Amino acid sequence: MINKSVTPLAAMIMAALWPVISSGESYFNPGFLSVEDAAMADLSRFEKGSHQAPGVYRVDIWRNVEFISTQDLRFIASDASGGKAKSSGLVPCLDTDWLKRLGLNMLAYPALAKFKSGECVPLALLIPDSETNFDFAKLRLDISLPQASLLNSARGYIPPQEWDEGIPAALLNYSFTGNHGSDDDNYYLSLQSGLNYGAWRLRNSGAWNYTRGDGYHANSWNNISTYAQRTIIPLKSELVLGDSNTGSDVFDSLGFRGARIYSADSMYPDSQQGYAPTVRGIARTHAKITIRQNSFVIYQSYVSPGAFTISDLNSTSSSGDLEVTVEEKDGTQQKYTVPYSTVPLLQREGRLKFDLVAGDFRSGSNQQDTPFFTQATLNAGLPYGFTAYGGTQLAEDYTSVALGAGKNLGEWGALSMDITHARSRLADDSEHQGQSLRFLYAKSLSGYGTNFQLLGYRYSTRGFYTLDEVAYKNIEGYEYADETDGGRKDEPVVQSYHNLRYSKRGRFQINVSQSLGDYGSLYVSGSQQTYWETSQNNTWYQAGYASGWRGISYSLSMSWSKSVGIADSDRIMAFNLSVPFSTLLGHGYSRTSTIDRAYATFAASNNANGDATVQTGIGGTLLEDRNLNYSVTQGHSNTNGYSGSVTANWQATYGTLGLGYNYDRDQHDYNWQASGGAVGHADGITFSQPLGDTNVLIKAPGASGVGVENQTGVKTDWRGYAVMPYATVYRHNRIALDTNTMDNHTDIENNVSSVVPTEGALVRAEFKAHVGVRAIITVTRGGRAVPFGSVVREETTGITSMVGDDGQIYLSGLPLQGKLLIQWGEGKGSQCFAPFTLPPESLTQAIVVASATCS
Repeated sequence: MINKSVTPLAAMIMAALWPVISSGESYFNPGFLSVEDAAMADLSRFEKGSHQAPGVYRVDIWRNVEFISTQDLRFIASDASGGKAKSSGLVPCLDTDWLKRLGLNMLAYPALAKFKSGECVPLALLIPDSETNFDFAKLRLDISLPQASLLNSARGYIPPQEWDEGIPAALLNYSFTGNHGSDDDNYYLSLQSGLNYGAWRLRNSGAWNYTRGDGYHANSWNNISTYAQRTIIPLKSELVLGDSNTGSDVFDSLGFRGARIYSADSMYPDSQQGYAPTVRGIARTHAKITIRQNSFVIYQSYVSPGAFTISDLNSTSSSGDLEVTVEEKDGTQQKYTVPYSTVPLLQREGRLKFDLVAGDFRSGSNQQDTPFFTQATLNAGLPYGFTAYGGTQLAEDYTSVALGAGKNLGEWGALSMDITHARSRLADDSEHQGQSLRFLYAKSLSGYGTNFQLLGYRYSTRGFYTLDEVAYKNIEGYEYADETDGGRKDEPVVQSYHNLRYSKRGRFQINVSQSLGDYGSLYVSGSQQTYWETSQNNTWYQAGYASGWRGISYSLSMSWSKSVGIADSDRIMAFNLSVPFSTLLGHGYSRTSTIDRAYATFAASNNANGDATVQTGIGGTLLEDRNLNYSVTQGHSNTNGYSGSVTANWQATYGTLGLGYNYDRDQHDYNWQASGGAVGHADGITFSQPLGDTNVLIKAPGASGVGVENQTGVKTDWRGYAVMPYATVYRHNRIALDTNTMDNHTDIENNVSSVVPTEGALVRAEFKAHVGVRAIITVTRGGRAVPFGSVVREETTGITSMVGDDGQIYLSGLPLQGKLLIQWGEGKGSQCFAPFTLPPESLTQAIVVASATCS
C-alpha cells in the first residue's frame, strides 16, 4: 500500500534507500511518475527496460556495416523469437527471401529449407554468431552475419531484387540559348522527351536552330535520335531499338539506326565502371561552344574567357570522337577534335562482356551514305590478369575483324594491344585491304601524384579504312556550315574536310595529370593523327598548370590545334587569376557574408595571330542558397579596343536561367540560356531543373517549399512534389528532405529515403507529411487529468502521441477541428473521446495551447 501523501520525488528517494529484496524481479511503481490523485495508464509494456512495442517500422537496414536499403519491416519481441537483440527488445522478422537479399549462402544451412516465404526465421538460433541490433531512436537495424556465411560478391553489389524500374511517366527536357546582336540573331532549342512504362524507355532528341541577319533568315528542325530502351536483367544488359551509337571498346563508335544489345557496365560494382569523356578548351572572349558528334550538334552553350571544362554531355555523346567549335565574339573560330577511347580493355576473371548491333549507318553529314551493317564484339576476362577480346564489322562494301589482348601489370599499370584487318571498297569502286595496330596504356602512380588516364597509339597501313570512311559518297570533299548553323557569311565556313586518298597512318593520344601537392597540379591532354600521302596532320594539344595560395587561385593554360585541309592553326595561351574579397579585406572567410562570397578576377590571353586580350572583373554568389552566380568584367583587346560584359546564372527550383550582355567597339549583344524539365505522372505534372537520364520524384503531399539536402535550388512545389535529377543507376541514392526549410505547420515522419533506380527510370521517394497545427492540449475527464501514459490518436489524420503530466498532450499536424481517442487499457471502459476546436489564428502560431474534455 502506497501512502498518497508521499510526493513522487520523496517516493523515488525512499525507493533508492530501501530497495525491495526478493527472489522476483525488481518492480518500480508507475504511480511515482504521476502527481497526487492522478490515474495511471497500463504501462506494463515498459517494465522490461527500454523495450518497444512489436509492429512494423520503416528502418535503415545495414549488413556488416554496409547499407542495404530503407524499408518497412515487421519486428517481434525477442523473447518470442528466441533471438539475441540489443537495446530495443525487438528482432526483425526476416524470411528466407530477405536472407537471400542479404547475401546469405542458403545451401550452407539446410535447416532453412523448411521455412516458407513470409515465415520468420530465428536467425540467432540457425546462424551461429549472427546478431541483430535495432536502434529504435535512429530507426536503424544492424544485422551482423559471419563473413563465412555469405556468398562471395563484389563490394557494393546490390542484388537485382532491389532495383526499381520506376513509375509510368512522361518526361520533357529543354535547353534554350539565344543571342541578339547588332547585326544578327541566333536561337538554339534542344528538346529531349520520353515515356516510361515498366522497364521500357522511349526517348527522342531533337534541336531547332534559327538565324536572322541583314536581309536573310533561316530556321530548321533536326531530329537527332529516337529510340526505345529497356534493361534485360538476366543478361545484365541493355536493349536499344532505334537511333543510337555503337560502343567504342574494339571499334570506333558509329551512329546507327537499328537494334543493339550490350552488356551494361552500370549493373556491375563501381570497380568495373568505365571511362567517360571530358571536353576542355580555352576561350579568349565570351564564346559560344558547339560540340558535334557524327555531324549532329549535341551541345551548345556560352562560356566566359579563359579555360573551360564540359563534363555534363548527355547520353547521345557517351562515346565516339567529339568535334568542338569555339566561336569567339570577334567571329574567329577554334576547331579541334577530342578523341574518346576506352582505357585498356580489362575484365575481371570469368566475366564476359558482349555487344551486338544490326542497322543502318547513320550520321548527320550529307557527305555520307547509310549502308546496312552488323557488328559483334566480345570481351572475356581470363586467369592471371589477362583479357581477350575481338569483334567483326560486316557491310556490303566493308569487312573487318579485330583480335586483341590486355594484361594487368600490377605496379606497372595496365595495357592492351589489338590488330584489325579490313577489306574496303571506296566511293570510286577501288578495293583496299590493310591492318591497324592499336596500343593502349593506363597507370596511376599514386605515390608520385601522377595519373596516366590514357596513353594510346594506333598504326595503320596504307590500305586500312574504317566503316565511317567507306560510307563517304566522294573520295574528297568539304562540308560547310549551313546558314541555319552559322548564318550567311561572305565566305563559306568549313565545318570538316575528308580526303580518302590520305588514309590514316598513325594516331597518338595522351591524357596525363600530375599533382604537385601544395604547389598545384599539371595536366597534358591531346592527340595527333598523321596520314599517308601527305605531311599534314590533325593535331590538338592542351597543357595547363593550376595552383592556389591563401584562397587565391591561378592557372596557366596553353592550347594548339591544326586540321588537315584547313589552312590556319589555332594557338592560344591564357592566364587566369581569382582573389576572394575576404583575402583582399584581410579577414577570415564566412559563407554567410555576401562580400566574402565575392572575388576579383583577372584574365589574359594571346593567340597565334597576335590578338591579345586582358580582362578584369568581379564575381560571386547571391541569395540564401547561393544559387545565383554573377560576373561583371571590363577588358581591352588590341584588335577591338575596349569590351565588357555582365552575366548572371540562377539555379532555381523549376529550371536554370542565364542572362548576359556583351559589348565591344563594333557591336553589342545580349545572350540568354534557359533550361529545365517537366515530369508527368499519376499525381499530376511536376516542373524541375534539367532532368538527367535517371531521376527521382519526391512525393511529400502538403509539404510545400521543403528543400532537398545536397541539391542546390531543388524544393518541393506547392503540392509537395519535386524532382531530384541525375540519380545514380543501380546504386543506393539517399534522398533527404531538409527539415530546416519546413514551416511551423509541417512535420515529416521520416525525412530520409533510399532508392535504387534502373537505367532511365523515374523512381518515387515517398514521404509522409503532417501539415497542420502544433498544439499542447490539456485533456480532462470527470474533472481530473486523463491517465498518464495513455495512448492518443487523432481520428481524422491518424496522428499518435502519449499523455504526459497533468493530462498534457503534444501533437503536430492537427486540423483546426477534430477528435482525440485516448486509451489507457484494454476494453471500451478504458478509453474516451475528446473533441477539440482550435481558433483560426492557430495557423499563424508556432505552438498553440488549448484544452479539451474527454467523455
